[in-house]
Amino acid sequence: MSVLVLVLAVGAACCLGFGFVLQQNAAQRAPLGDFLSPRLLLDLVRVPRWLAGMGLMVAGMALGAVALGGGELTLVEPLLATALLFALALSRAQTGRPLGRQGWGGLVLLAGGVTAFIVAGEPRGGSAVTDPVRHWLLIGVMLGLAVLLTACAGRARLTWGPTLLALAAGLVYGVQDALTRISGRRFSAGGPAELLTGWQPYAVVVLGVTGLILVQSAFETAPLRRSLPALTAAQPLAGIACGVGFLGDRLRTGPAALAWEAGGLVAVVAGIVLLGLHPAMPQGSGESGHDRALERR
Repeated sequence: MSVLVLVLAVGAACCLGFGFVLQQNAAQRAPLGDFLSPRLLLDLVRVPRWLAGMGLMVAGMALGAVALGGGELTLVEPLLATALLFALALSRAQTGRPLGRQGWGGLVLLAGGVTAFIVAGEPRGGSAVTDPVRHWLLIGVMLGLAVLLTACAGRARLTWGPTLLALAAGLVYGVQDALTRISGRRFSAGGPAELLTGWQPYAVVVLGVTGLILVQSAFETAPLRRSLPALTAAQPLAGIACGVGFLGDRLRTGPAALAWEAGGLVAVVAGIVLLGLHPAMPQGSGESGHDRALERR
């Protein structure tokens, strides 16, 4: 494992975690009429705190892209999941709440799970799958599930909606990471000409904007604890599936290795849930989306 890739991925997680907190601080005050609308971004772009969070998010995505250029998706994605640790650190600084057993337990599970998965799986590169059917099948399943979750979220926007939207955004971002990896390979092989003649970089932009709308809509309707854990859990799982499915990433497949890899992923998800539900995570302004909806009637 390259130390540079490790530093870049953790740096990306730090920027993303801080950025998510600042974005949610601003998005929670946005009009509910902007739910799942590009107009939401036009409203938020006038809020300095949101712009600061967006700047950190862009920086995190850039660092993540560079990390993906030098490391496998199955290595970088689990490291990006540590964004929740940095989000909790900023939230704890804002609220002054101690970590307690729940916080420390979540931290150990998340960090230990990432370590177990990487050490047991020993992610390494291989030959990308050339069969387009497998590419489109996996991408179609991920994005189709994201569409289904978004549709369900629209019907339950003030209850389970934020969690469903965050899951959808995580799937979208996982696919985006896979296409970013492919775009990096095309650039390395033939420079800008090779990159711009493929559809992948344009899909990366479209998926990025789509994921941003989903995330901000989740942030505006509920506290961070109801969306960020789902987002943080779904993205690495989707990315790992794409990495193994068609990017040629390889993991050890012995019985013991597979058991540790599965256990590591389970620990990562459990740690994310514990940290996401920690009392230090932002609770919102004290006014729920339902309350704001009633005020507008």
